[in-house]
Amino acid sequence: MLSKSQEKLIRSLLTRKGREESGLCLVEGKKPIQMAGNSVIFSFTKKDTKNFDKLVTTETPQEIAAVAKAPVIIKEKVLTKQNIIVLDGVQDPANVGAIMRLCLGFNASLILIESAEPTNPKVIRGSAGAIFQTPYMFLPRARANSFINDLNRPIFRLESKNKKDEINISSQTAKNLPESLILIVGSEGSGIKLDIKGRSVAIKHNTRLESLNVSHAVAIFLAFRYLE
Repeated sequence: MLSKSQEKLIRSLLTRKGREESGLCLVEGKKPIQMAGNSVIFSFTKKDTKNFDKLVTTETPQEIAAVAKAPVIIKEKVLTKQNIIVLDGVQDPANVGAIMRLCLGFNASLILIESAEPTNPKVIRGSAGAIFQTPYMFLPRARANSFINDLNRPIFRLESKNKKDEINISSQTAKNLPESLILIVGSEGSGIKLDIKGRSVAIKHNTRLESLNVSHAVAIFLAFRYLE
């Protein structure tokens, strides 16, 4: 059975402040808990508390949830990956979670600028627990330009609108891209806010569709990169 102090702790993890102060996060579902591995401190089910449904975030709760240590951010691990994805103002937790999962699947890392916080339970669920195995780091907007430029990697900007001299990503064009690169991605509503020069890339699609979901666009880009 969960103690009152444990239930209080779990409730605090529903807020960003609670997660940051404790260094812990709430993980929901069998698969994400498996991905968390040794980071799990304790798990609980409906048998452990009558308040289970109130302690989790899903409308249709999973059978099990857990409290785990938040991933340790190691900048060097982020920079070892050939493909670094920079999320510029992507606030939707489902999109950030999906992109986190894609980075794990296609061997990329993630830099987050004013985007949904990875230990948010919705991001963890959307990532299927990939947050615990994908290198990522936060970057303040004020430092973003200098930090990204100082990495001395070719920079590409995933644009939703046509740009002059843009590269339409395909199996062929992906082969011609540099071995190591940075891909900057913005939100569907606001696009890329960073004032960093880079070559524009685009995903060609039916013109009746205004734009691709940001996670779908990243998936296509990384898949072509991975299969080259």
